[in-house]
Amino acid sequence: MVDLHSQYLNIKQEIDAGIASVIETSSFVKGGKVVDFQKNLEKYLSVRHVIPVANGTDALQIALMALGLKAGDEVITPTFTFIATAEVVALLGLTPVLVDVDSDTFCIDLEALERAITPKTKAIVPVHLFGQNADMEGIMAIAKRHNLFVVEDACQSMGSEYIFSDGHRQHSGTIGNIGCTSFFPSKNLGCYGDGGALFTNDDELAERITTIANHGMRIRYHHDMIGVNSRLDSIQAAVLDAKLPHLDSYVRARREAAEFYNRHFADNPKVITPKTATYTTHSFHQYTLQFVGVDRQRLISKMAERGIPVMVYYPIPLHLQKAYRSDRYSQGDFPVAEKLSETVCSLPMHTELDKEQMEYITSNFLDILGQC
Repeated sequence: MVDLHSQYLNIKQEIDAGIASVIETSSFVKGGKVVDFQKNLEKYLSVRHVIPVANGTDALQIALMALGLKAGDEVITPTFTFIATAEVVALLGLTPVLVDVDSDTFCIDLEALERAITPKTKAIVPVHLFGQNADMEGIMAIAKRHNLFVVEDACQSMGSEYIFSDGHRQHSGTIGNIGCTSFFPSKNLGCYGDGGALFTNDDELAERITTIANHGMRIRYHHDMIGVNSRLDSIQAAVLDAKLPHLDSYVRARREAAEFYNRHFADNPKVITPKTATYTTHSFHQYTLQFVGVDRQRLISKMAERGIPVMVYYPIPLHLQKAYRSDRYSQGDFPVAEKLSETVCSLPMHTELDKEQMEYITSNFLDILGQC
């Protein structure tokens, strides 16, 4: 699904030099490479503050902690997403309120979002799924009407932009009160371990986030609030700083691969190719199709026999997960998410795909599709 080794070989000199400099200085925690990467990412995103942390899940948790929410407060998020989005809400004693998604973009459905708002609602966590943005202009308008915080889960959308109705653009994760991302190795901007970051243009929030991520400590051994220990180590920062100048070219390569797939699958009645909304660019963290009348498991097995991985993101929506079942939800309540969970599949998508590989994938996929 991802070819990290080939990507490394293409920028080996930069990666090796960055890692060697960290080892040479032995500044492994909160070292200069972390500061360098932080400042460079702030410049890339045109955002006032980037706060690096240990992983994307920590970023989401710290964001909610920084907003000062209280036990029982409701946080709305889509049911079709990775578990971390709701997990952090539940861990903090808040109430995750799940809603359905749009059938074209797989991102949060705005009508469903507004219907779910109650007097207990305090925040919205839209997920920019698979690489394109949720409708942030609409989400921010809803949040303003109801006086709600917005925390963007941009863990899959680094390198994409939201296009406002007046034509101006902002990077994914920089529109809400706080944005969160992951630097997991398979991400568009990924390190060689775990990593994450939060983004904000709010100076006060940035200070709170920084304090919370450092054991609630502004001054050494003076703990002003309940915090956690979450930091990006210097070696991971060195890897990310080496990759950051290549991010836009990585995204272009992913888009070209997606266009290749789309051309080959466009006229096949058994698949629905990914749709990109007019208000967003797409960074294609995943290339996710929907099947129509296909035995998905049979197809996955047959593709594996030919050495081609096919993944399902995600086979069970959150409201049907054992840990998140609730009297407020029943099977059938979120028909779009439930249908997607039964019909989606993702093909290999990464920056090193070449024409020969893509031809092998598409020809075999179409051949097997005819048998399933």
